Amino acid sequence: MRTIALEEHFVTEALTGYGASTADVAQPHVWAEASRRLLDLTGERLAEMDTSGVDVAVLSLNSPGLQAETDAATAVRAATTVNDFLAGVIAEHPDRFGGFAALPLQDPAAAAKELDRAVTQLGFSGALVNAHTNGVYLDDPSLRTVWERAAGFDVPLYLHPGNGYDTAHVLSGHPELVGPMWSWGTDTSTHALRLVFGGVFDDFPDAKLLLGHMGEGLPATLWRLDSRWAFHNHRGIELARERPSDYLRHNLYITTSGVCSDAPLLCALLALGAEHILFATDYPFESMSVATTFIETAPVSEADRAKITHGNAERLLRIPATPALVS
Repeated sequence: MRTIALEEHFVTEALTGYGASTADVAQPHVWAEASRRLLDLTGERLAEMDTSGVDVAVLSLNSPGLQAETDAATAVRAATTVNDFLAGVIAEHPDRFGGFAALPLQDPAAAAKELDRAVTQLGFSGALVNAHTNGVYLDDPSLRTVWERAAGFDVPLYLHPGNGYDTAHVLSGHPELVGPMWSWGTDTSTHALRLVFGGVFDDFPDAKLLLGHMGEGLPATLWRLDSRWAFHNHRGIELARERPSDYLRHNLYITTSGVCSDAPLLCALLALGAEHILFATDYPFESMSVATTFIETAPVSEADRAKITHGNAERLLRIPATPALVS
């Protein structure tokens, strides 16, 4: 069965400095090994894809990526450079790699223009954003121009975690909870809900949001969100759709990156449907072989497995289907 993986990270030598702020989330030897693998796009990575059964990897700049840059002009230049670099890698291996653009959201107009170029000229499948950009979230009115471009091209924005703008007091004294094990997930799910209640999906009803890590816990919360929204003081916020879950079931797509467990997969299937789940590995922070073995043996129907492993990616990201393997 064809397998397309969506959350597959890389970095360039010029941009490794941005990752310094996240280095302490991992044990030093683990971070050193991941950092080495992030720089390798076509050697060891391709060999591991072959061994593990990953046919296509959609590459994206590792967190925090360009979102860590404070100067807008520098971010704009860096986005052009890294997206051109990625396009060159894809051109050398068009059957093995796809790409998500890095966007200089520090300058919304330039970010929209770069997304346009990435999709129409470089052939990318959308863009990936690493958390906030200097404290600005994707529901900010200034970024509607980026959403307008993404919705117009019918490409998704992949919201990937990163360090929060600040640290919640409840985490004080417990640095072990800060990072991808816990706080990144809650930050990212909250970020996604800001898009719902901030009106992004009312302004762009068919915009597509991708979340990794089995939806950052959101599939398990839909009933509770709806129940408490009916009870809650809306504080002047009203939704065009009746319930929060209506947006998550319509606009949200999730990937299996970093969550190789049957229980959350089955929960996501029941909550969102197989059409909204896509495969990913979270390389190099997780094992490709563990991820592929998980999805190959998960207790789901073969029809749903085909959608998750490749069919949804071919449709959502416009990745050409392999004729003999069309589901």
